[in-house]
Parts: sequence; structure tokens; C-alpha cells
Amino acid sequence: MLDKNKVQLAIAPIGWTNDDLPDLGGENTFEQCVSEMALAGFTGCEVGNKYPKDVPTLKHKLEVRGLRVCNAWFSSTLLSAGYEATIEAFIKHMNFLYDLGAKVIGASEQGNSIQGKPVSIFRNKPVYTEDQWAAVAKGFNAMGSLARDKGMYFTVHHHMGTGVQTAAEVDRLMEMTDPNLVYLLYDTGHFAFAGEDSRAVLRKYVNRTKHVHVKGIRYAALENARANDYSFLESVRHGCFTVPGDGDYDFTEDFDILASNGYEGWIVVEAEQDPAIANPFEYACLARKYIREKTGL
Repeated sequence: MLDKNKVQLAIAPIGWTNDDLPDLGGENTFEQCVSEMALAGFTGCEVGNKYPKDVPTLKHKLEVRGLRVCNAWFSSTLLSAGYEATIEAFIKHMNFLYDLGAKVIGASEQGNSIQGKPVSIFRNKPVYTEDQWAAVAKGFNAMGSLARDKGMYFTVHHHMGTGVQTAAEVDRLMEMTDPNLVYLLYDTGHFAFAGEDSRAVLRKYVNRTKHVHVKGIRYAALENARANDYSFLESVRHGCFTVPGDGDYDFTEDFDILASNGYEGWIVVEAEQDPAIANPFEYACLARKYIREKTGL
């Protein structure tokens, strides 16, 4: 069982409103989203585009509901905008999270990502050159150092459609970066989608994992996406992802690995779905019940 004194549960707003597919949940308000998060039994959340940008306003809206921010996605653009521009954007993002009391920054290199492009997610994945690996490692180490100076953790979100998608690419990144500066954001759904042995990766890097996304997968939907050569966003629309407690991914082993290694931090429910099909409040409750039964949290 996971330690209630060390592990806290959060949920991402993407089940209510999808920032990459604005028509999914466009009708759902920020207030509805955070109220339903709290009502479902979560104490933390990540940040979506509908959230107030003003720190005092956002803090108030969350605190009255018993919520706090645990992390927010950062799009690194080292391979497009370059080092200086990316570091400048990162500092602004980091300070926003710091002012909200968050301790984690989840980043993904988006400079040549295809995750938002209308191309096959199965055939067009970027593969870094040696120079690109060096640029990403240098930038991530720098961002990790800035985060450490603030008492925060810089975590890398391996993600479909990016140069850090596979287990081998995670290995390469971990080898090229400072283990005291760059950590892993472990996401069950993205490893399952990529066809990787997620638990093997977690066992290897559990002590370098500082944030966890629990995302389920529907393998029939994934096979349909593969058969139709869908893009990543088309795959989302067609129901590849879901919450823990639904779909085909059994989280028991993941939770056991985290528990046996004394994991401390947030576990975040995150599942890109169409809220018109998968009611976000009902699915949040389903996930919360499943996690309680599996972990005692």
C-alpha cells in the first residue's frame, strides 16, 4: 500500500477540456472542472488553459475547494526556438508554478514534435540526431538546475510523437542528463501506447521518478488507430485513453513498485477523452474509487 503521508492524489483538467482539441469540452467551465475534481475526492490538480493566469485568483479558486496545483506542462522548444528563448520561457513558467506552491515542473521537448500534427503517430515520429540529443540534454540540465535552485523538481514527460517516446530513448536521456537535476515523469498511458514495458522502465528509474501520471488504455481502440494510421489527436478522439478503473491497463504492479520503493510525490489521473462521451465527473469518481481500492489512498 502507498503511504498516505508521502503520496497525494491529483487529477488533470484534460478530461474536462482538452487544450489541444478545444472542441472537446469547450462548454465546460473552469469552475465546473475544479469543483468536480474536489467533489470526486482529489486534493490536487494540474493546470489547463481555462485556469486564471493571475496567481492570487487561481490560488483562491483552488483553496476554497481544497485543491492545490501540483504541476503544469511546459513545452520546451530547444530544437525550434533555441536555447535562450526556451530558458526565458521556462523561467517564467517555473516562477508561476513556484508562486502557486508547486514543487514539480513537467516538460516535453516540442521543437519537432508531431503530437499535435495531422500525420500518422505510428509512422512519423521524430528521431534525434546526435546534435539534437546534445542540445536537449544541455537544455534540460540547465532547466533542472534552475528548478533545483527554487527547491523544485524538473521532470521529463516521455510522450508519443516526440524524440523521447520509447524506453530506449528514455534510457538515452537519463544517461545524458544529471540525475540530480533531471527526473522522470512516468506516464503509464504513453508507454502502453508506444508498446513499451512500462513496469520495466519504472523499476529502472523509480528512484529518479518525481511525478506519476496514471492513464489507462483501450487496446481495441489502439489497434483501430493503428489500422487507420491515425494521428495522435485522432487516436485521442477515438478513445485510446481512459482513466484507471476503465480500459485494459492493470495498475496493480505500478502501484506495488512505487510503494515498495517509498515513492513520495503526486499520482495524477490524466486521460484525454471526449467529455461528451466519457462524463468527466463520473470518470473521475471511477478513477478515485479504483485507486482507493488498489492503494488504500
